[in-house]
Amino acid sequence: MRDFLPTDVRKREYVIGVIKSVYQSYGFEPLETPAVENIETLMGKYGEEGNQLIFQILKRGEKLQESKKLGVSEDSRLADLALRYDLTVPLARVVANNRERLPKFFKRYQIQPVWRADRPAKGRFREFYQCDVDAIGSTSMVVEAEIIDAAIKILERLGFDDFVVRINHRKLLSEMVSSAGIANESDALVALDKLDKIGSDGVKGELVTRGIAPDAADRFLASVAGTTSFPELDRVVELCGSSRVKIDPSLARGLSYYTGTIMEINVPDLAGSLGGGGRYDGLIGMFGKEQIPACGFSLGLERILVVMDERGMFPPEIAESTPADVLVTIWSEETAPKSLKLAQDLRADGLRVTLYPEADKLGKQIKYADSINVPFVCILGESELENGTVNIKNMKTGEQQTIAYGKTGQVVKQLGSVRH
Repeated sequence: MRDFLPTDVRKREYVIGVIKSVYQSYGFEPLETPAVENIETLMGKYGEEGNQLIFQILKRGEKLQESKKLGVSEDSRLADLALRYDLTVPLARVVANNRERLPKFFKRYQIQPVWRADRPAKGRFREFYQCDVDAIGSTSMVVEAEIIDAAIKILERLGFDDFVVRINHRKLLSEMVSSAGIANESDALVALDKLDKIGSDGVKGELVTRGIAPDAADRFLASVAGTTSFPELDRVVELCGSSRVKIDPSLARGLSYYTGTIMEINVPDLAGSLGGGGRYDGLIGMFGKEQIPACGFSLGLERILVVMDERGMFPPEIAESTPADVLVTIWSEETAPKSLKLAQDLRADGLRVTLYPEADKLGKQIKYADSINVPFVCILGESELENGTVNIKNMKTGEQQTIAYGKTGQVVKQLGSVRH
């Protein structure tokens, strides 16, 4: 869990802005859910390992004391709430509880933080943002194709050009597990999901540790390393019409609620993925009487930011962290109202303006403007106040010019070095 300084926040807002823009262009609507869920809402939805990573919230006050008096020691009985683990299970709860208020085909995007008691690593944190997009109500593979296409558009707009979208199918994985002679599908898929982190030898070791015979583990790994054709996957590739989309039999997303197509986006210089998702036709039914088909995808904001930082992919105006277009100086305490008025007028002209907060030596005010990377300083000194003028200093060139007060905003814009 981290603090975010101004430059970090600007980078996040830039990426989130691109994501929102693309999602909205596909007709997805915004949704938000609480940070805290009832613990029974989350438990049992993510598989054995997922359950262990949920941040549980202890009962409070009298409820906690009553549990202790009863000799309760299990964490699950001492906790009644939990921090949101992902955005998909809360969405399923919302859809089940509000079905009559939602359209037949509900398309939503959601960009909010989630929490996992995970071991931190590069691009992996205990508090992080997920950028989800989901389509509810249809079993058509057009849904998968549109969701994949939206994710591709986002990454291309951000400047990525070397990513691949890997897809697989839970039914195909089930067939490979069964053909290898493995009885516990969940154990096999949880281990396989770590392939990109620990390699095939590591996966085999984990399979054997979980009680799977070495020869069965070898057969399973051989099948996922081969090439295959699967009608549903072939159809998704056809509908996407993109060379970035590849069928990969080794792809196994660890979350247990997936029922059909699963997908993941990878780049060469990052262990793990930039995002992933899949079809989960049975999840919403856990919260209501009706089984409702659904499919979704989640982009990992933190991992996207890590790669973009390392590659220098942010536009200059984002990377340079400029808090304002103009700094206005204060000559004296008596002239402060005049400086305040100039700042207000420049903001009315569409400029971002920061006001030096106190009367100080002009050199110190200019030095401060340089330290925060503001490109222009509007000097309102004694002579300027007497003559109804403003002195504009270009911080990049060092040039200064004195102009009529009323033309200040227009001249700064004409200099062409600020956003307006």
